[in-house]
Amino acid sequence: MLGTYAKAAAALVPGAGRLPFVAGGGGAIPVASRTLDGVSVDRSHLADYNRVCGFRLRDEVPATYPHVLAFPLHMQLMTDGRFPFPAVGLVHVANRIDVRRPLLASEALDVSVHATQPTPHPKGKTFSIVTSVCVGDDLVWTEESTMLRRGPSNDGVSKGERPRGGGAPPSASASWKLPGDLGRRYAGVSGDSNPIHLHSVTARLFGFPSAIAHGMWTKARCLAALEASLPDAYAVDVEFKRPILLPTTVGFGRDGDRFAVRSGDTIHLEGAISAR
Repeated sequence: MLGTYAKAAAALVPGAGRLPFVAGGGGAIPVASRTLDGVSVDRSHLADYNRVCGFRLRDEVPATYPHVLAFPLHMQLMTDGRFPFPAVGLVHVANRIDVRRPLLASEALDVSVHATQPTPHPKGKTFSIVTSVCVGDDLVWTEESTMLRRGPSNDGVSKGERPRGGGAPPSASASWKLPGDLGRRYAGVSGDSNPIHLHSVTARLFGFPSAIAHGMWTKARCLAALEASLPDAYAVDVEFKRPILLPTTVGFGRDGDRFAVRSGDTIHLEGAISAR
């Protein structure tokens, strides 16, 4: 991961995108995939992840944990010199996870990722990183992470946001106090050490007044709050609306299959669960 982050940081150097080994030169996304077969879950690492995100300690793998296993492959894909966008500056705007059956920490997982071609968006262009996890010949888990590359506005283009069943996001029924070091703690278990999450000093370099919580931590924390009522097979969609500035206190609420994280009237995350 250190080498991968070095390649990602190289794209910040003016003109570096013209170099063949630095991502960001424009054009189409290469038709390529990254795979990692026979991944064994480190139970100590899983326990650390569960503690940071609020899951119970057990042998079943949380729905968001395979994202952590696949994250190095995501970064390899986005730092490939043929990739049209630099990894630094991409915004994670939506995430869908499809759990086809419970995953156990004792199972060996085959992980594969690829990216879709860019599509127009009102704020630039979006593409998705698609992750698949198999146990033997069985597809057991999939994820679609939608990323935004900010650019010239595409007026009249649909935002492509997934419907949430209408109505206002659920009101808060619980509050979570989020410490200032949450980004560093989650980075320690996820490998996602984007500087906007680590410290107010590094976050200010990218225009944020303080460090912001990881979107995937927020999604994981929501699923931890819903853990007791989740079915064995389900899909969970979320949209990341507004960043959560750390430290802070946010509210969490659920209404049927819909849930949200908010600060007063500001919605940070809105999501929905659908049973398979």
